[in-house]
Amino acid sequence: MGRIMRLQPISWPRLTGQLADRIERLTPQDGGQWPRVALDGASAAHPERLAERLADELRLRGRAVQRIRSVDFLRSASLRLEYGHQDPDAYLDRWLDDNALFREVFTPLDPGGSGRVLPDLRDPRTDRSTRSGYRELAPGTVLLLDGALLLGRWFPLDLTVHLLLSPAALARRTGPGEQWTLPAFARYESEVRPTEAADVVVRVDDPKHPAWNVV
Repeated sequence: MGRIMRLQPISWPRLTGQLADRIERLTPQDGGQWPRVALDGASAAHPERLAERLADELRLRGRAVQRIRSVDFLRSASLRLEYGHQDPDAYLDRWLDDNALFREVFTPLDPGGSGRVLPDLRDPRTDRSTRSGYRELAPGTVLLLDGALLLGRWFPLDLTVHLLLSPAALARRTGPGEQWTLPAFARYESEVRPTEAADVVVRVDDPKHPAWNVV
């Protein structure tokens, strides 16, 4: 039985400030030096926008931030499109290169890690390596990972935020070219239960008037 959430309306600026407050209080669960935060949501929910707001707010407060976009860590097209360009199961299970994220982002931020991360791996449009250089993250730098279908992958995260869309809102706000992904999100909801897995849930059916479970 799923948990009952009491969602309260909140403005985006206030939500950003509240999340930044919580991030500033974070102590990495494994004793590391780099707080790791995931902003999870379908592309129709625009998790990258919240990541941008949070990054700006944290930098205004004097915190260093490293943003990572999950779309920059997709497997090569030959692997992720093995079952076709519009296979929803492959979209959920095979598109994101979990191993690369562990290797290039999370493992370097383990306790005693080098702090040397790769900000992106592959251009999702050209399917070519970005050839970006590694970045040395100073202790205390906040990692912000944004993208879709991020939970349930055993990523070592200290705070998870899920941007929730009802099935009707998700279908309505997903473009014609991406309607084929809807069964993947239905599976994600059924198997991963992101509203239960996430620390913070923000309902964004109306993008101008979010609501959240108060933390």
